[in-house]
Amino acid sequence: MPDLQNLSASALAGQLFGMIALAICLVAFSSRNDDRLLVLLISANVAFALQFAFFSSWTAAALTVLVIVRIVLARRFTGSQWVMWMVLAMNGVAATLTWQSWVDVFALTAATLGTIAMFQLRGIAMRVVLGAAAFAWMLNNLVIGSIGGTLAEGLIFITNIITIVRMARARRRYPGVSVDDVGVDARTDPPPR
Repeated sequence: MPDLQNLSASALAGQLFGMIALAICLVAFSSRNDDRLLVLLISANVAFALQFAFFSSWTAAALTVLVIVRIVLARRFTGSQWVMWMVLAMNGVAATLTWQSWVDVFALTAATLGTIAMFQLRGIAMRVVLGAAAFAWMLNNLVIGSIGGTLAEGLIFITNIITIVRMARARRRYPGVSVDDVGVDARTDPPPR
């Protein structure tokens, strides 16, 4: 854990943006509505990109900016293998251009898993793979010393598991109702306008 009294202004700003991302992500991953989840993830990833930039973790920063692009594209081109492969290629190029050390493998793994989840999966399956991506981001944050980012991704991981369990229970309780696409409480958790 970093000594907060001896952190530079840049590292303190990184910690702040990690905490902001934490707050947004908790709301996002507790949502059972995929559209709402994706919109909230865009906001959280802006904060994460700023966090990584302040920590000079350039591969993670670049891949997080591409995560924002990916979220927008995944909403528009759901299931598109061609667009998914294009985003994966952009991830590879960004990682190659910014690679600093072995730590960057965590960010690349997370970005790859997130891309596959967003384009090819929905509901519970999407959240399982996004949970694995959160675990990879958590390891990245832990190694670079981000308290906020580590807490954010750890809590996202746990919140994601709880949401998966809730969705699985709803699936068993309401057979024939699609809890993967809109959640059982669709009337109280509407998609964004």
